[in-house]
Amino acid sequence: MRAGAVSGRRRGGTAAGLFGASLLVAATVLGAGGAFALPSAPPSGSASPGGPGTGGTRGDQDESNGRRGGDRENRGDKGDRGDRGDHGEESGRPGSPGSGSARPTTTPPSTAASAPTSPSPSASASASASASSSASASGSASAKPSAVARPAPAGAVLAAAEAGPGAGLPTAQGLQQALATVLTDQNLGTVGLAVADAADGQLLYGKGENAAATPASTTKLATSVAALSLIPGDTRLATRVVKNAATGGITLVGGGDPTLTALPADQVQVAGVPADPDTAPASLDALARQTAAALKAAGTTTVALDYDVTLYTGPLLHKNHDAENIAAVTPLMVDEGKVDPKSLADAPARVTDPAGAAAESFANLLKAQGVTVQGKAKAATAPAAADAPVLGRVDSPTMARLVERMLTTSDNTLAEAIARQAAIAAHQPAAFEGAATAVTQELTRLGVPMTGVVLNDGSGLHPGNAIPPAVLVKLLALAASAQHPTLRPVLTGLPIAGFTGTLGKRFGAGSGAADAAGLVRAKTGSLSGVNTLAGTVVDADGRQLAFALMTRTGAPVDTARAAMDRVVARLAACGCR
Repeated sequence: MRAGAVSGRRRGGTAAGLFGASLLVAATVLGAGGAFALPSAPPSGSASPGGPGTGGTRGDQDESNGRRGGDRENRGDKGDRGDRGDHGEESGRPGSPGSGSARPTTTPPSTAASAPTSPSPSASASASASASSSASASGSASAKPSAVARPAPAGAVLAAAEAGPGAGLPTAQGLQQALATVLTDQNLGTVGLAVADAADGQLLYGKGENAAATPASTTKLATSVAALSLIPGDTRLATRVVKNAATGGITLVGGGDPTLTALPADQVQVAGVPADPDTAPASLDALARQTAAALKAAGTTTVALDYDVTLYTGPLLHKNHDAENIAAVTPLMVDEGKVDPKSLADAPARVTDPAGAAAESFANLLKAQGVTVQGKAKAATAPAAADAPVLGRVDSPTMARLVERMLTTSDNTLAEAIARQAAIAAHQPAAFEGAATAVTQELTRLGVPMTGVVLNDGSGLHPGNAIPPAVLVKLLALAASAQHPTLRPVLTGLPIAGFTGTLGKRFGAGSGAADAAGLVRAKTGSLSGVNTLAGTVVDADGRQLAFALMTRTGAPVDTARAAMDRVVARLAACGCR
């Protein structure tokens, strides 16, 4: 499982840390898609290459350097993302084509990613070549394999060294001695910690590792593992326009893609950075152009419009909805329901009715193409007919890329959308409760110990969620396992310490943890008084370790995070044998 050997024992120090960072980041960040893997061909109807990504929420937004709501109750871990480039959390797609189903589509199984099984540093595997569905006006679609072969992302994140007998595991005693001082930092408050070998999930050290704690946005790890286990990674979420036989008009059908954008291709960004073709969102303008062309070809230039949001059930608003950290959860929206689609704020203002706003934007885009919409679009009174002729369709990035983006940026709105897709795949209601049930059931099926686990949502905004540290490291070990190559995006989506996503501004100079920059990839999480960090780290002997650190403290948020970063940096600095 370990690719990318590091010769000899890495000593602590800035030079060593930065060198390790360059190796780790090179395989992921130097691609056009930031922390994502190399690009593949864009889906039909997506924004054009080089124009970019969607503007998403920042997920764990309370983490934003302790500013803006850093201690506000349940505000969405804002600061996990940092304020740079691929910010994510911190920074940073089932239905048949042309059918009435709003379910996502998948590309042929033959394009699915395969994970490396050899420990050789030079080992590589072919990853999925994303395929996209290109729908015609009649609603037919065909899968198009990517023109660019993508290397398996595992090599970039399973960068442990010496795979042979010389790379001994840290011992419990060694880890205890190495961590003793940093774990007594009063700024940490109550601490739960689990450290495991990433290769097989063997627990190496624990401190309250089985005690359930509030996970905040590390909940997204559970959502991601379950979703990628239930849904093929090359699945795309389709937004369609169909004829409405009952009204004689047309229906805009929401497929659950919150990254759909109404912006021109040259104005769309993800955290201020243009997206590559593989991660560019679907374009509402492209959908309007397809629809207008089909209508005009039939001699129609005036039409009635309604919109179908029946894919989801249950309440629209999260228990901790604040119209900033998360939008109303609906299967139809553009630019994640932001009032200003270009906003790069950690917690941008959201529109009250995302579906209605999306339909209004679509009507305006139709008008620009010479088709007039009569009156104001309204919600459809019934689901679109399964055999309704399709006038236009655009597809999101693949589920694998959506999961990566969600983790890197800690995107709450996207997390809830992915959780609902998991619910649909598991034949549960596409609502908060159904999604939590689907994730819980799938993790149980995967062998994850669920004692103490309580899930109420997919994003981690709910303060009633509970996960023990030992469960988080189990999720990470599953994602690293050769038996579960489809889970690899859980690792490739993790922010890189000091470089990307919500870790972009952590592990910096003066933090006492700078030597670990580039050697740590982790999901951040924060709610009022709660800070969590769960991911992987390369230790001084080149071992890839999985860790989960969960704290509850009254210390200032930046102070608490710095103390946590020093704990993880100590793991990176020692062989601990």
